[in-house]
Amino acid sequence: MQAVEKFIAAFQASVENNTLVKCTLSKPTSAAPDGLKNVYLRLVTLKKGLHVAFNYRYQTRDEAKNYAPMAAAPLLKSFLGASFLNAELFTTERNITLQINKEGDSHLSERKTEAETTVTTTHNREKNRLIDPAAPWLHALGITSARGDVHAHAQDKWRQINKYLEIIQSLLLTKPLPNDARIADMGSGKGYLTFALYDFLQNHLGLQPRLTGIELRQNLVDFCNETANSVGFKGLQFLAQDIGTYQTDRLDMLIALHACDTATDLALAAGIRQKAKIIVAAPCCHKQIRKAMQTQNELAPVLRHGILEERQAEIITDGIRALLLEANGYQTKVFEFVSSEHTAKNVMITATLSRQSDGKKSKAMEQIGAIKKGFGIQSHFLETLLTIPS
Repeated sequence: MQAVEKFIAAFQASVENNTLVKCTLSKPTSAAPDGLKNVYLRLVTLKKGLHVAFNYRYQTRDEAKNYAPMAAAPLLKSFLGASFLNAELFTTERNITLQINKEGDSHLSERKTEAETTVTTTHNREKNRLIDPAAPWLHALGITSARGDVHAHAQDKWRQINKYLEIIQSLLLTKPLPNDARIADMGSGKGYLTFALYDFLQNHLGLQPRLTGIELRQNLVDFCNETANSVGFKGLQFLAQDIGTYQTDRLDMLIALHACDTATDLALAAGIRQKAKIIVAAPCCHKQIRKAMQTQNELAPVLRHGILEERQAEIITDGIRALLLEANGYQTKVFEFVSSEHTAKNVMITATLSRQSDGKKSKAMEQIGAIKKGFGIQSHFLETLLTIPS
């Protein structure tokens, strides 16, 4: 086990020299504590001085413990070969990888750090973080490096992921999901936000959800399923299927982010019909209403300008969507979201199922009728879908 001794010596030196960026343990053995998937180590500055933080990542929760520098190395050594077979040490100067096979043979490899790296020892650095940047799926999707650093080109996506999870967290405070929540993400694409939602529900909230991503492009479905399997997300799957044909016996939450034009309506109709407790949609490409508009109110002179008509059509499209949700028993909010690299649209609609009075429902339908009349609209596609028997 000479390789293990060299790895421990390098770790201890990085702690003493304050060059430790991160140390990660992976590939747990059967002897590892039940549910423990990884251990992440980093330096933290406490009132008692510099310590090493051990972040224990279990299947359903995270636990953090701080150890004095002299105690950290022996504890790390006790894990190697016994509970974990792989370890990686990231310092400001080099990266060292330790691999141990089931027979106890070990191999050590080393390379120089590819980019300039600094050490952050602030104890509260991750206090309010809803997702761990060291999560393997973030690296698999190209958002972070192997060290858990967010790539420069992925900063916008990282910001979008965190904003999205803040919204989800807020919704769940008032409308909690069951432990075995059934969730559909319609139009999941490459799965950035789908993976983020699953990780948050399972590892931050301790739920055991079954989340299905619906996506037409088979190559993306295959990639996402391979990634989900590689990171151990057993309750996450992706299907190559049209949104309009997807059916399930139960739906607790429906997600439809940047589904184009009437695909958003197909997703919303599915959520309404199956009485999903929570619906989250970020619409884009509002073509149906713009083509149908024949404005017959005082705004007609203004909307003869194409750009203004386009923006008005977006407002009407999403406004009627919100009203149709209210007419079907949902409380809705429409607000600004963070747009993706695929679309500049940044409106989000959230809806939670509630017990609304018949009066409020009929009022919503009256308001929809008045809007349609004023803008010469015969029908909204979502309205049409909801009148067709499922």
